[in-house]
Amino acid sequence: MTPRTRRTGRTGRPPRLSQEAILTAAERILDEDGPEKLSMRRLAQELSSTAMALYHHVRDKDELLLLLLERHAEQFPRPELPTEPRERLIAASQVLHDILAECPWIVEVLASDDLMAVSALWIVENMIDAAIECGLSPEEAVYAYRVIWYYTAGELTIRVNRERHHAGLERPPHRDKAFAALTPEDFPRLASLAGQWDEITARDTHRQGLMAIVDGLLARAGTPRERA
Repeated sequence: MTPRTRRTGRTGRPPRLSQEAILTAAERILDEDGPEKLSMRRLAQELSSTAMALYHHVRDKDELLLLLLERHAEQFPRPELPTEPRERLIAASQVLHDILAECPWIVEVLASDDLMAVSALWIVENMIDAAIECGLSPEEAVYAYRVIWYYTAGELTIRVNRERHHAGLERPPHRDKAFAALTPEDFPRLASLAGQWDEITARDTHRQGLMAIVDGLLARAGTPRERA
């Protein structure tokens, strides 16, 4: 009878534990629960491994997020943008929206104003360059980019949170009840719109809002802005 080989415990990382496997598992957690729920310990449990084993592949959570940001940015096709500056500003801003809409968790990560994907900076470069060509100063162009970014991030955050929250509700939204109770005497406009509010606010009006913001920003080219 051939003697069994004595097991002395795990002597190395499991073959399945690779940077690619770690990134895939991390992205799954981000998609389902968001950045706040992602930790090296949670990720290790997901991979049936240990947090210490993960550190052989990624230094920490920040590096993990940076790798994921870069991977997503590199996978997104880089379209040919219009040459006319206003149209290029709108098109580049739309690309920014579309990249973020595919992975809503990216908005939460970028909102810290710390981490960023260098591979996606071509979008920001085109937005600022187009704004300058439209007559804005470099400082005004950065301001325009930030306004568009805040609008885009806010619109996506509200939309995603709304869909996530409503999907888990076992009752009608409280807002519907509150709107139904509004009296025309106190809230004439809101009461008249109460029955349409949900349908109107659920529409995807991002592009219309984007064009209005761009035109408003460009209309102020050369006009001194008030400083707080």
